[in-house]
Amino acid sequence: MNRTALRLCLAQAESAWKNPELSLKKASVFAECASREGAAIICFPEQFATGWDPASSSFAEDEGGPVSGMYSDIAAESGIGVLGSFREKDGDGFRNTAVFFDEHGKVLSKYSKIHLFSPAGEDKCFSPGSSPSVFEYKGIRFGIAICYDLRFPELFLRYRKLGAECILVPAAWPCSRLSHWDLFLRTRAVENRYYLGGINTIGRTPVDEYCGGSMVISPSGDVIAGPVKEEGLLYADIDPINSEKLPGPDTLSDRRDDLYKSWMQNS
Repeated sequence: MNRTALRLCLAQAESAWKNPELSLKKASVFAECASREGAAIICFPEQFATGWDPASSSFAEDEGGPVSGMYSDIAAESGIGVLGSFREKDGDGFRNTAVFFDEHGKVLSKYSKIHLFSPAGEDKCFSPGSSPSVFEYKGIRFGIAICYDLRFPELFLRYRKLGAECILVPAAWPCSRLSHWDLFLRTRAVENRYYLGGINTIGRTPVDEYCGGSMVISPSGDVIAGPVKEEGLLYADIDPINSEKLPGPDTLSDRRDDLYKSWMQNS
């Protein structure tokens, strides 16, 4: 198959706090703009429809509910893939879930946040996911992680072993730790030799203050788009990865997973 570059759009946007209808009207405008600019995918920040709140399950819904349904409509109406996240009902609990819709509004992939932000009590309101999520779109293999997941390299190594070429990371990463955001995005990209798109929010909410910094990192660890501070759309072309042409060593075959496992068992 002849694989070609894909244009990725990150929507660094401020949520209308606890107002999904207003937030998603903005998302629709951004998606239409991204489509006109030739983007194949647009990605929105963590829980963009409501604003991220680790202690709230308001507006929680089953897949196909009002929020996820509006994301599906946005994808179909704009004719591009859409990554959006929402609070998903899960039996008697709730999950922080991101869903990717193709250009027809069909669900291609769903990922629930594995590492919940316990310092803010997210683990007390939400249940963690347990599985990575990989999907192919327009010939490129993608994975999904969410915000705090960036601090846990094992998930990103798993995506490498699953053949991912670009990881999309919607987030609500606060101003006070923005230097960590930059560090983790670049580190996860270069250590796994794939693209990484970090989509952060901006503005002040009752939870925290957010300063953006959305960016796309190349497999060599270079920033190829961003970071930006203001609300707007950020574009980058994602090329299919030819590992033979990547700079630096491929460390995957030199790992000592058997040794690392014994260390963890004996710690």
